[in-house]
Amino acid sequence: MKSLLAILTILLCVSNHAYSQKKKDLIKPNIIIFYADDLGWQDIQLNDLDAPCAWDTPNITAFAKDAINFTNGYSPAPTCAPSRSALLSGLHPAKTGITNVNGGGIPKINKSAKYINPYYPSGLMPENFTIAEALKMNGYTTGHVGKWHAGSLEIQSSKNQGFDFVHESRGAHQGPKGQHNRTNNFATNSKNDPYRLSEEKYFPYTDASPNGISYPTDAVTEHALEFIKNSKEEPFFLYLAHWMVHYPIHTKNRELLQYYCDKLGMEFPKEDIPMTAKGQNNPYFGAMVTTLDWSFGRVIDLLKTTDDPRNPGKKLYETTYIFFSSDNGGAEKRKTEIMSDNAPLDKGKKYTEEGGIRVPLLVSGPNVLKNTTKDVLINQLDFYPTILKLTNSTIPSQFDSELDGLDISNVLLTNKKEVKDENGHVRTDLWWHYPYGDDTKNQSAIRSGDYKLYKNFNSGEYVLHRLYKNGKRNDLEEKYDLAEQEPQIVNDLATKLEKYLKDYDAKLPYKNPLKFKNTNSIPTIISDVFNEKSRSVSVALEAGKSKVIESFALIKISDQPNRKGKRKKIKSTYIKVPVKVSSNSLEYSFTIPQEAKEYGIILIDENRFMVKSKFHTID
Repeated sequence: MKSLLAILTILLCVSNHAYSQKKKDLIKPNIIIFYADDLGWQDIQLNDLDAPCAWDTPNITAFAKDAINFTNGYSPAPTCAPSRSALLSGLHPAKTGITNVNGGGIPKINKSAKYINPYYPSGLMPENFTIAEALKMNGYTTGHVGKWHAGSLEIQSSKNQGFDFVHESRGAHQGPKGQHNRTNNFATNSKNDPYRLSEEKYFPYTDASPNGISYPTDAVTEHALEFIKNSKEEPFFLYLAHWMVHYPIHTKNRELLQYYCDKLGMEFPKEDIPMTAKGQNNPYFGAMVTTLDWSFGRVIDLLKTTDDPRNPGKKLYETTYIFFSSDNGGAEKRKTEIMSDNAPLDKGKKYTEEGGIRVPLLVSGPNVLKNTTKDVLINQLDFYPTILKLTNSTIPSQFDSELDGLDISNVLLTNKKEVKDENGHVRTDLWWHYPYGDDTKNQSAIRSGDYKLYKNFNSGEYVLHRLYKNGKRNDLEEKYDLAEQEPQIVNDLATKLEKYLKDYDAKLPYKNPLKFKNTNSIPTIISDVFNEKSRSVSVALEAGKSKVIESFALIKISDQPNRKGKRKKIKSTYIKVPVKVSSNSLEYSFTIPQEAKEYGIILIDENRFMVKSKFHTID
């Protein structure tokens, strides 16, 4: 039997090389995905509702004049890793199982929690066929700059997921170290400063700085520009995943911080204490948003001023499709610090309410409608199939048929306002799955037309809101639960949501036996045997207990130590391995690959109680 890592390596090689094809004569457009981190729908000046956005985003605002602004644009998940993995793979988080951050661990019981988080993977694996691999096999040079967060093992890294060029430092987002804090950690004009201030001047233009201000050197931005310059002779794909505006909330730009202090009517911070004013009143966060906008503007400026060698007479800006969005809704608060405000949307990051999943989403490029706003339902899962269409790229059918998004090129290139699937059916629904956290977070949601339905996994109850009425704003705040008033709508949407959950084999929370009565029927493991010679494991259950409806083994895999010396910390993760089940559902068996040094089995009974074997280390 081949070892697990050998199999994964083979899969990786297959996905990167076996489907390679010759470049076609077609002059393919370039593709850029500019992906912000935790940028809320109300954190830019385009989607202003009620109170104006306090943060200045002049470059994004200018870009919108050449783009479509999708006001009903959504991320695939309310948190980082699931959305990034979904965007890159084109697969719904429930399908890959990557539904939260920091996965790949053994499910643990929290004594104070009523439910146990289900197992979920740490990120993408070689069998996932990324958009980078898809474009690479169609003649594209591919680059990733910025945040990855789609798996930390070597086999999960961006360079092993189809990217030719990789640079993943935090750049100017790197937080203060040592004696420094955010009141004194500012860039200087010193040649020895890695964040040396620019000679060029940029927005904002103030009485104190009428010609603009300087910005700290940002490695994320500079390496993105470098990739574009070095790759323009061939069609290129750049996935620029910015670290901003994620925590830590700080800036190395003293002038920009001063600008926001003045704008918000507060004194320049003298001590590093949390900003607790409600609303959009955190000058550090404002500076981060404008710095993100500045970075985006640098990319746009380069495209506008650089000739496209493959298309004489045109600039790169004219031959490049640009997708701008954020991985999830805005993070409003961390501990006592208030960062921003998603109002009028409810809640924020880690919630499937509108504030956690509705995001800025703009698209521009050749023949894309300009200066246009559309309210059609769009999800970042749509990027993958749309990019394939716009670039006339093809991928093997086994990957293409699995994509969960839809090709939205018809609404990009025409006045059409409906997204249709390959069978001509108009999209009416989007759905999300986040089975984690407390009673208010632990839920799935479905948006269907004007309505939004939630299923809470802790209570089993449904909540219904009507966001719009005949297309016009009605209850974006999600204040009014209409579940009792509209039982038929609840039933219809619940039926749809339950079908999605079943079809995608979405994993649900497990019950904590410490918090429930009548636990005598929970299955009991009576034997757990490992055969060292065959590396096989056999587990048996006591008869007469409740039925097991789900079973899987978890094995631990790790990176190999560095040949030149031992790594400071070898990265590891637990991955699922299927088990064989006897006809009476009392015996379970599986084989441990040679590389695995730890294993255990997880069983879920019909009442959703979890049974976990002891996790054994193999010498």
